[in-house]
Amino acid sequence: MKTSSYTAAAHQKNSRNLPQKIGMYVLLGVFLIISIFPFYWMFIGSTNESGKMFTNPPTFLPGTKFAENLQNLNSTIDVTRVLFNSLFVSLLYVVSALIVCSLAAYALAKFEFKGRNLIFTAFLLSMMIPYQATLIPLFQMMSSAGLLNTYFAVIAPQICYPFAIFLLRQNFLAFPTELIEAARLDGAGELKIFAKVVMPAMRPSLAAASIFLFMTQWNNFLWPLVVLNESSMHTFPVALSSLLGLSYIDYGQVMTGVSIATIPIIIFFLVLQKQFISGMLGSAVK
Repeated sequence: MKTSSYTAAAHQKNSRNLPQKIGMYVLLGVFLIISIFPFYWMFIGSTNESGKMFTNPPTFLPGTKFAENLQNLNSTIDVTRVLFNSLFVSLLYVVSALIVCSLAAYALAKFEFKGRNLIFTAFLLSMMIPYQATLIPLFQMMSSAGLLNTYFAVIAPQICYPFAIFLLRQNFLAFPTELIEAARLDGAGELKIFAKVVMPAMRPSLAAASIFLFMTQWNNFLWPLVVLNESSMHTFPVALSSLLGLSYIDYGQVMTGVSIATIPIIIFFLVLQKQFISGMLGSAVK
């Protein structure tokens, strides 16, 4: 009798919650469609000729012009070279920035020294400085050092990324200091403790920082435009900007280029999405 009454009560409760669940799923479905539609429209544009982007009624079905648009795009900006430039610069930047930012965040989180909070505050305040205000001094520095038209000039200015330091520092603060002290008592050096004891537990936060760093560099337009003068060195955002002419814009080429430029970001996020969620929730240390 108790079991049957419990089952009836649970069924009645589920029946009352059914409209609420349906409404929630409908709302989530609407947000999903709104989120995905720009990507779908981008794909549709890449498979149709330029004129069909503005037809009335609009075209929502894939076309047959993707190969032609890709061929025209490749003849305009050399997709293979541009893709290599962007991948090489972005991946090298992620690795370099993670090393620098993780060391800085670890020092700010686990070392006691005078002025530590002041330095961290300075990092946070630097996030409020408009990036455009630093362009002229950075350009003069790179020009004086003879580093224009080099990958180093694109990577170096943002290698110490304040937000990545902030994100990693918050996760380093959650790491038990007792484990670090135990490793020191066992005779381990600071770099060995950092590499062998602390960093393995920081994989989720490193993945989260990696996604932010990769997207920052991959989508970086203004600084590569300023520092790179040769078309063979251009990254994807700079190369795509050359497709926007004053008199005519081939939107088939533009949408094809944007589609190709979006794929690496999606793949990078899908590979690291589980660690990204854990890192953003601050659950790197269990």
